[in-house]
Amino acid sequence: MNCLSCLIKEKASQELGVPFDEVEGIENIRIYSYKELKQATQGFHDFNKIGKGGFGSVYQGKLKNEAVVAIKVLSSESKQGVQEFVSELKTIANVVHENLVELYGCCVEGNHRILVYKYLANNSLAHTLLSKRSSNIRLNWRVRAGICIGIARGLSFLHEEIKPHIVHRDIKASNILLDDDLTPKISDFGLAKLFPPNMTHVSTRVAGTMGYLAPEYAISGKLTRKADVYSFGVLLLEVISGRCNTNKRLPVGDQFLLVTVWNLHERDDLLSIVDAELDGDFNPEEAHRFLKVGLLCTQDSPQLRPAMSAVVQMLTGKKVVSLETIKPGFISDFGDLKVKGEESKVVTLNTTSCEFLKTEKSSALNSFTHASITFTAICDRED
Repeated sequence: MNCLSCLIKEKASQELGVPFDEVEGIENIRIYSYKELKQATQGFHDFNKIGKGGFGSVYQGKLKNEAVVAIKVLSSESKQGVQEFVSELKTIANVVHENLVELYGCCVEGNHRILVYKYLANNSLAHTLLSKRSSNIRLNWRVRAGICIGIARGLSFLHEEIKPHIVHRDIKASNILLDDDLTPKISDFGLAKLFPPNMTHVSTRVAGTMGYLAPEYAISGKLTRKADVYSFGVLLLEVISGRCNTNKRLPVGDQFLLVTVWNLHERDDLLSIVDAELDGDFNPEEAHRFLKVGLLCTQDSPQLRPAMSAVVQMLTGKKVVSLETIKPGFISDFGDLKVKGEESKVVTLNTTSCEFLKTEKSSALNSFTHASITFTAICDRED
């Protein structure tokens, strides 16, 4: 390691308040000054704010070299933010793939923790697809199919091709960005976990977004790559249907997308969930296959969910989609769900009104490990 790399790591370690070895790998990215990024965003003006998440805000900015960038400013008040910031740096700094967002650099000045990414003009999939009033872009069937396959390829790369493997933990529509050609880019690696090759799971604080969260992970805190597969399955159904996974403004029986799709599957009427905005202009055989893959990815048992490499093959028609599917596992909300810890402590999770829906094969709340839970909000599609 050269002297410059050592200096960058030492500075990052001191500013972030984390051990020197925790910032291994970030010496290869550019370090921006806070002044430079402040100027790029006109003082982080609200006019330039293009997004907001659980750990801070994202601004559009223009650097001195005229490059347009997305600047993610983590909240200085969040203790979790430091860990997520370091995790995102370590995860994405040296990972390059067509379907992953490109990291340019960071700022670790004072109490400022800022990530600088390549700016993607077409915003997120949530903005473009699930919020009609927010975007003039209309995604035809061919584009939607390409988006689904691209996301699957990005996840397959993270799960199987790079070492250590990476589990994203927060795959959702707002974390899929679209470039000028509507190529999907997986973003926001703040919750990502690295998986050494010899590990089958990691026990960790449960984190993610309601509606996309795999039931077994929410209950036990044991994370596997199959948690991402579940989230992808939900996202796949959203893209095909044009619906958010939860919409409380719909009649009670139709509020949860997974439940609706499964009911249609049982009635052999899956294609009726395809987004009406396509006006019938889609490939029925392909749409049916995609919806079946979505159900397969959201199976209650993680063992029944395919690996992401298999998902890519199914979506591209290179592998037959298994017909053996059972009712998906599903968590709609958390309220008085009690998680029993290893020391017989009981943690009560109070967020909003809750309901835990499980299939006959779901185990009762008997053998849970201790888990605290962090969620970001879900929003209904604007009609």
